[in-house]
Amino acid sequence: MSPSRSVIAHPLLTVRSQDLCFILVFVPILVHPVSAQPTLHRSGDETTRAGREADGPPGLPEAGTGRSGGSRQDAGSAETGIHCKGAVARLLDLLGAGVTLNPMEEDPKETVRRYLSGETAGKWLLVVDNADDEEVLFGTPDDSRGVADFLPESEDGLTLFTTRYRQNAVALAGKEVVDLQHMTGEEAESFLRTSLTQEDLLQDRAAVAELLTELTHLPLAIAQAAAYLNARPMSLQEYLSLLKNAEEDTISLLSREFRDETRYKGAGSGKNAVARTWLVSFNHIRRSDPVAADLLSFMSCIEHKAIPRRMLPEVKSMEQMAHALGTLDAYAFVIRQGDSERYEMHRLVHLATKVWLREQGATEDLYQKTIAHLAKIFPSDDYSNRFIWQEYFPHVFCLLENTQGSGMEARYELCMWVGRCLQVDGRIGEAVGWLSECYLWRQGHFSGDDPSRLVSQHALAIAYEANGQVKKAMELLEQVVAIEAEVLKKDHPDRLASQHALAGAYMANGQVKEAVELLEQVVIMQKEMLKRDHPSRLASQHTLAGAYKANGQVKKAIELLEQVVAIEAEVLKKDHLDRLTSQYALAGAYKANGQVKEAVELLEQVVAIDAEVLEEDYPNRQISQNALLSLYTQQCSDAVDQPESDIS
Repeated sequence: MSPSRSVIAHPLLTVRSQDLCFILVFVPILVHPVSAQPTLHRSGDETTRAGREADGPPGLPEAGTGRSGGSRQDAGSAETGIHCKGAVARLLDLLGAGVTLNPMEEDPKETVRRYLSGETAGKWLLVVDNADDEEVLFGTPDDSRGVADFLPESEDGLTLFTTRYRQNAVALAGKEVVDLQHMTGEEAESFLRTSLTQEDLLQDRAAVAELLTELTHLPLAIAQAAAYLNARPMSLQEYLSLLKNAEEDTISLLSREFRDETRYKGAGSGKNAVARTWLVSFNHIRRSDPVAADLLSFMSCIEHKAIPRRMLPEVKSMEQMAHALGTLDAYAFVIRQGDSERYEMHRLVHLATKVWLREQGATEDLYQKTIAHLAKIFPSDDYSNRFIWQEYFPHVFCLLENTQGSGMEARYELCMWVGRCLQVDGRIGEAVGWLSECYLWRQGHFSGDDPSRLVSQHALAIAYEANGQVKKAMELLEQVVAIEAEVLKKDHPDRLASQHALAGAYMANGQVKEAVELLEQVVIMQKEMLKRDHPSRLASQHTLAGAYKANGQVKKAIELLEQVVAIEAEVLKKDHLDRLTSQYALAGAYKANGQVKEAVELLEQVVAIDAEVLEEDYPNRQISQNALLSLYTQQCSDAVDQPESDIS
């Protein structure tokens, strides 16, 4: 029997090292411990208490050092007390302390504390394993004494704790906390090699490296993978395919139990699956910090990487949020990315959380709450919000891929805003997909004149036009305009906006005269009801100018665009997209009117500002640069073609 196995199997060992004899007392204090083989560590002098966290993957605690689930009343303190009394009685007998244990007169833990604090005990090392439960460690309001109150003190002794909870480590050991880091690649490969019965599987070096990376060097996950491979004729690549395949396959693998002779015997010893082991900690968090449990649940519904703090559900106070995130960080279930306000969960923890929620029957309700929250906080399609919506996109996509909450109106409100923002981002094809999903659902649930249905129909038509599907855009917008003519007043903003959009579709379809006629009506109506600098009025004037230009009425176009550019110069910042777009349009009108010099000057301003505020691949930036290049080419051509007498 190996020494490490002996440590787990027996609460008492005599260890000899360089003729130094001391007693090793190993105390697993929890009810159904599921710890991996502990590594003992000596820190400082022999009177120092050292806390230590268990082994785990990058940022993740070792799955095997938690306590099992179950209610605290039935499987918690009561069973712990019975277990400890039996263990302590056996411990005193093995110590040969010559003490008769009478539980009616003295707590057996006090007997052990008193004996080990005395000189007759000699040198000893006390290992308190799985020191995760605060109530067991420090007591409760009903029972003020916890394990920490029974710890012996002696110049000849050293107490070592293992825990996954940093808060407990600091409370027990102060500065004498040693973090047990995750396995290195070499250590993980060595562990896999010793766990596999078919060593020829390790010949595929690339697959070995990929598998260990996917398992984040987590010992329990490696042991589970090895047990699975030992029982089935399968290559590492085939196992990797299962692990990285559909979520259901991965969850099934993580939830599969396996026999592990290195772990504690007794109640619950069969619960060795990775997912099952993490459930222990999830349940503990739910009892001790419900806000942290809620945050963990929310994160399980979205993408596990780059989670912005501002996306998280609101809590009562900043302090409560900080405490909850601190709890998740203490278990290393959630890791902050450097100094940023972003967090991430490891994929395996993310999936294990889903297992936990599924077992509680909380999945449907949780997804509905998550959808409602994101629909409420998702930003508008104003370009100034671009950084926010780009942060949110991966999480919303992950959430909406799930069919949970498919009957919620909030889901389709979220689809609409995602589509509109994607369109501004230049991802037109994706925008059409999301906006179609919203419109089709509302079409099946709301009447034809329902405002929300008309809004989604309008938005989809705009995306169709941007995607080159002009006929579809016209068809939808003509329906909207006809319905709004029946139910809305002629000066209603929504009705005017739809007429404006339909005119744009007419323009795209070459129906310029129809576009001019419709836009002139809109501009006249807006002139009566809106201020000169109202965004909607300026947008309609801009579009009408484009129609004039397309209709050969270039001077009218220039006159209208010069008004728009002048007003926007008063009310908008120089880098506002609407202002830049109007300047670009005016430059185009100048060019059409033969005013190349004026067009060049204006486009040079636009291109310079675009370079400051727009990403290099943003479509508008490329369009402006190409237009300016075309003007430069035209200037050169004009200079060459100009008669020599004119040049002089």
